[in-house]
Amino acid sequence: MHHLPHLITDLGFILMIAALSTLLFKKLGQPQVLGYLIAGFLVSPHVPFLPTVVDKASIQVWSEIGVIFLLFSLGLEFSFKKLFKVGGSAGFTAVFEIVFMMGVSYLVGRMLGWNNIDSLFFGGILSMSSTTIIVRAFQEMGMRGQKVVDLVFGILIVEDIVAILLLVLLAAIAGSGAVSGMELGFSALRLLFFIALWFVVGIFLIPIFLRKIRNLLEDETMLLVAVGLCFMMVMIAAGVGFSAALGAFVMGSLLAETPEGHKMEHILTPVKNLFAAIFFVSVGMMIDPKVLIERWDLVILVTALTVVGKFVGSFLGAILSGQSRKKSFQAGMSLAQIGEFSFIIASLGVTLKVTSDFLYPLAIAVSAVTTFTTPYLIKVAEPTYRWVDARLPDGIKRMLDRYQASFDREGKSSVGSLIFKTYGVKIILNTVMVIAILAAYKAILNAEVQRYLEQSPWAGSISLFICLGLMAPFFWGIVMSGPSLKAQREFEELEKLRGLQFGVFVGRLVLAILLLHAVIIQFVTLKMALGVIVAVVAIAALAGQFWVRRLYQFIEKNFLKNLTEKERKELVSSEVARTFLPWDASLGTYDLNAESVLVGRNLRDLSFKEKYGVNVAAVYRGSKRYFAPDGEFILWPYDKLICFGSEEELQSFHMFLEQEKVSVAPGPDAPARQEDYRLSSFVVNDASVCKDKSIRDSGIREAYHGMVVGIERGAQRILGPRASFVLQEGDLIWLVSDRKQSQVTV
Repeated sequence: MHHLPHLITDLGFILMIAALSTLLFKKLGQPQVLGYLIAGFLVSPHVPFLPTVVDKASIQVWSEIGVIFLLFSLGLEFSFKKLFKVGGSAGFTAVFEIVFMMGVSYLVGRMLGWNNIDSLFFGGILSMSSTTIIVRAFQEMGMRGQKVVDLVFGILIVEDIVAILLLVLLAAIAGSGAVSGMELGFSALRLLFFIALWFVVGIFLIPIFLRKIRNLLEDETMLLVAVGLCFMMVMIAAGVGFSAALGAFVMGSLLAETPEGHKMEHILTPVKNLFAAIFFVSVGMMIDPKVLIERWDLVILVTALTVVGKFVGSFLGAILSGQSRKKSFQAGMSLAQIGEFSFIIASLGVTLKVTSDFLYPLAIAVSAVTTFTTPYLIKVAEPTYRWVDARLPDGIKRMLDRYQASFDREGKSSVGSLIFKTYGVKIILNTVMVIAILAAYKAILNAEVQRYLEQSPWAGSISLFICLGLMAPFFWGIVMSGPSLKAQREFEELEKLRGLQFGVFVGRLVLAILLLHAVIIQFVTLKMALGVIVAVVAIAALAGQFWVRRLYQFIEKNFLKNLTEKERKELVSSEVARTFLPWDASLGTYDLNAESVLVGRNLRDLSFKEKYGVNVAAVYRGSKRYFAPDGEFILWPYDKLICFGSEEELQSFHMFLEQEKVSVAPGPDAPARQEDYRLSSFVVNDASVCKDKSIRDSGIREAYHGMVVGIERGAQRILGPRASFVLQEGDLIWLVSDRKQSQVTV
């Protein structure tokens, strides 16, 4: 009989037991992760009546590959831009909850007599909620589209990225064996630097590479390219001292910004599921029933700490970020569990051999219990909130409501945040590139230049000029680059900056001089530095007019092109988006409930356009549709408002409606369909009856059964003009109208 290697027989046992367990859990309607954990327990040495895994070392390697694919797939779903879209409230809540749970868990660990490392890993384990379990629960309960779901998903996105940072920091702490604030700060800065560097270089190079081979990317080749890029970044991350998980996550996030990202995610799903199953089974193999039986009281304590602590941390974070009491309460109840990242953090402690034996099975047991409790906590969140709110003192309610209202009123950008939004990201990324070029030159090229010049006294100066030549475009970007494209559209905000332009320029110049000094002293003595600085400034002043500015603009143009390629392709592929592409505008759909303060008031009194910049394009009332309602139109309960405006204007309107308890309809079920309306245009000529008349008096609304959404006057574009806007000869009028109504020439 042919003898099979132990690795093959072990994988066979694992996959067979995993298949049976997951089928059973699927039948019972429970998460498959629990099936994998139980399968691992069944093939472990703790169960004597079933085949036992022999080659544990090889299975451990396979489980590490599983972590790589898990994090790579998570990165493909993540996208860096999602982090900026989740909103400040979700980001603040996630960070507050993680810090809160880390602190509480660390204190509890120390009170139980654990050492520093056990207590820190314990805090990391309990601070991470389970994305898989929460998403599954929301789907099964039909909650997608509710406002609290958007908040929870935003929190989970931020938690995922913080978890990656936490893995690196915990590994650094475990390696040193001590908790040093200076060392933690340095590790965090080093990590953020490399993430920013990989982001810039990756966004610049990877989309270009994929465009070159796009015609060759079939399913098989795309799978191999994706996996190859993933492991390339894994090796790079390991080479600079970070974990394989970080490299996989970063590459997944970079690929998520490309048009191929979604297809890669789909193709990789079976591979990810296979290796994820092996990882979770290997986690289950480490469950020691003796530890759980002996420490049953600890399991109950930690489970209670998880549910109560994560609820309190999430609730307080959401309240402090300006969310309503109800939404904060529901978010806290939804996040009261631990999951995948908790396993990864626990396994990191085991791999590094720095945590005690009881911590790993304790994390598994608590995760299993909270996995079962999560759907019930989400289900009872609203009735529990009503019960608690009815018994909450009126004084506390008024205080919380005033805080939320004050938070909304004070939500405008300060001058500091406006400056950062306008110039900050560019300055940071250019600074990162300067530092990266310096580090790369000293590590790779400097020794070769010195050897070639045979220790010439001019070797340092020559190396300096070569290095500065490579850095020149990025120095120009630090000092002279213009504001971000988004900021260029916000004319009112940029108006505030006009008086600060000199100060902003001086600040950028000072930063560039400090960086230049830091670069110079790496190659020449302080005595030579002054002369070199004068020479460099003179050369830069001349060269900047010829090639540095053009080179920087070329780099920036291609970077932004690659960064927005996915969105531009999706925009062009969508009929609705293609219709509104020239105006950078969107449609928003909003439901009015019976208790809304808007009910019974006319549109003129509500002044949505004057206050928020949005126009009510249509109102759906049962089976009836009212296109371009006039100012006397009165809103009724359960009306659906179809509003037109820019993304910023709709977001501002959305925040107002949230405060006034108006629900936002989910996108897929919204009644605004492409076949209901059309975008048309005409030019005002000398014979037009609307020439030299305001939009209100022109008769366009009545003739077209629609509303004017934009006007082009020469090179000027006006989105959502006011009713008092006077039309002139040569104006190009864009309007949204009811497709079913006849049109009349105006």
